[in-house]
Amino acid sequence: MNLNKKIKNIPKQPGSYQFLNVDGKIIYVGKAKNLKNRVSSYFVGSHNAKTTRLVMHIADIEYIITNSELDALLLELNLIKKYNPRYNTQLKDDKTYPYIKITEETHPKVIITRDVKKKSKYLFGPYPNVTAARDTLRIINKLYPLRKCEKLPKQECLYYHMKQCLGPCIKPVSQKQYKKIKQDIKKFLKGDIKGTITKLETLMYEASKNLEFERAQEYKKSIEHIKTTTANQKINLNDLLDRDVVGYHYSEEFVSIEIFFIRNGKISARHQDFFEYYTNAETAIEDYIANFYKKEKIPREIFLPFDFDKSNLEDFLNTKIHQPQRGDKYKLLNLAILNAKDALTRTQSKLKRELDRTINSVEKIGDLLAISPPYRIDAFDNSNLFGNDAVSSMVVYINGKPSKKHYRKYRIKTKDGNRSDYHSMKEVLYRRYQRVLLEDLEKPGLILVDGGKQQINAAKEILNSLDLKIPLAGLVKDDNHNTSFLLKSDFTQVPLKKTSNEFHLLARIQDEAHRFAINYHRNVRSKGIFNTKLDAIQGIGKVSKEKLLKKYKSVNKIKLASLEELKELGITEKAAKNLIKALKND
Repeated sequence: MNLNKKIKNIPKQPGSYQFLNVDGKIIYVGKAKNLKNRVSSYFVGSHNAKTTRLVMHIADIEYIITNSELDALLLELNLIKKYNPRYNTQLKDDKTYPYIKITEETHPKVIITRDVKKKSKYLFGPYPNVTAARDTLRIINKLYPLRKCEKLPKQECLYYHMKQCLGPCIKPVSQKQYKKIKQDIKKFLKGDIKGTITKLETLMYEASKNLEFERAQEYKKSIEHIKTTTANQKINLNDLLDRDVVGYHYSEEFVSIEIFFIRNGKISARHQDFFEYYTNAETAIEDYIANFYKKEKIPREIFLPFDFDKSNLEDFLNTKIHQPQRGDKYKLLNLAILNAKDALTRTQSKLKRELDRTINSVEKIGDLLAISPPYRIDAFDNSNLFGNDAVSSMVVYINGKPSKKHYRKYRIKTKDGNRSDYHSMKEVLYRRYQRVLLEDLEKPGLILVDGGKQQINAAKEILNSLDLKIPLAGLVKDDNHNTSFLLKSDFTQVPLKKTSNEFHLLARIQDEAHRFAINYHRNVRSKGIFNTKLDAIQGIGKVSKEKLLKKYKSVNKIKLASLEELKELGITEKAAKNLIKALKND
């Protein structure tokens, strides 16, 4: 069934739709109040270049009907998380903001946490960065004597003698005492700093009186730090509610988001992000906010611009969304919008350059090889010394950027003397893609091998034996060992313009694969030399070799070690003397 016929049969009900490419991979997940109207809109009228590019890659359409638009949003977010589609808006990373929390235990303590899923009346934040949170925690721990240890010890610790802990390990502490301390900490974190400043000033004067000038100076710095971070702002909301203010601005290609975290009526922190969008900007913003608050604490109230359709998001987040149009609240919202607009103006050209270096170059590489854009590229390189200590590396680039968590290194196991690049390539590709099949791992859109026909033949032989249809190409170097051209699997040369972004991306990939392989080879070779030289020394066994390797890394560095240093590692005096003597004669 072609796409037009399929679209005619889509119902006019709420739900989630999925666009698939020719490989059957989901490239975009959307939601709609009316599935038929929304999906049809992609295939009629004019669109910007980015949405047109998305439509060009749609080979099939699937959809799931839901009871409501809210259910469609929930389903959409789950599908995006599961399939990570290329054209959907994603949070750039899994970073969450730190909060300060007073634990709800018999003997509470104050901690920094990023886990805000559990509701607590003693959770404060977010803080703009972990350093600010740690500075605040340090002041709290110095002034308020809650426990600092993970588990209560059997006897008092230094904090008790410094009067920074009540000592519940050696004497009973009532909940009434804890309640008073928790209320004082809560006041401080809510912005009522009078009591804390008075306490710090008392400690500062006492330290000065006792001629402890360094400690007095430390208290003075703490006072200045607190006063600076709680200084009045130009816009100050007097109702003291915790709320987030979400401003945004978008161009034809990008969205800029600015979120102010208002705590105790003042801006305590901000979150700023930029992303590319492919369909409707407001839909992309709604998805982004919904994703954001799956990780962050949802405040009692959120401000959004007046022209934003809040109904779906308000139900999803189960919180009040306010859209002010006048007064201080409007000024605060407008400030967030202005910051988003300014950030987009300043960074848009930088974002475009970054996209040209990465994702846009990936799509051009796809055009050069006449394949679907290879959003994941696996690149392989081999390294050995006269056939010895042979290793291979695999580096992975996703959307034009290195994904180091997917890198893999291989020690070549072939023992029959056939340690050529050809046999190494066959072995490592078989080990890699047999595992991909067995464990149903993600397949790349392109495999790049370092070399020409020999390496491509090795790769083709393995892929055919595993019945894998993955595009393949070789990166060929010139006489100066620089990236020269692409060699397709049918041995057709693809010339590369050396000033183009796609050439530079391929060169970066080839250099990274080579670097990773060389570093691993050096490591393997040095361990081999290290072990060989130590094997003949009496008293130096496997455990001793591991200790020496961990500390000194090389034989030359062991030569500089003294007898006492070697004995500190747990090596007997006799074995240590044998070692020093053997290496001295080496």
